[in-house]
Amino acid sequence: MNYVNFISEKLKNDFYSLNDKEHQELFKRIDQVIDKLKENSESGTKVKRKLWPKEYKKLQITNLWKINISKSWRLIYTIERDETIIVSIILDWFSHKDYERKFKY
Repeated sequence: MNYVNFISEKLKNDFYSLNDKEHQELFKRIDQVIDKLKENSESGTKVKRKLWPKEYKKLQITNLWKINISKSWRLIYTIERDETIIVSIILDWFSHKDYERKFKY
């Protein structure tokens, strides 16, 4: 089994704050993606480094992945591993429109 964490406590709190009546569907879908990442950390699509936005290049990461939450939402994560543990670290999620804007597609 793989582990899933958030890049910050703020992002983790943002995720749990989605568990309300207005955002519950998005919360459920992100939760499903988290379960998927626990099964297979490489469930998403690896993003080529030349396409990384500056803010991700500043992080001390060696890989960047995206996974579809739904038709209109994306989740960005990185994978860290050592000899025995694999951790997917959630960096962001946003609408497809914001994703295209951030990644300049």
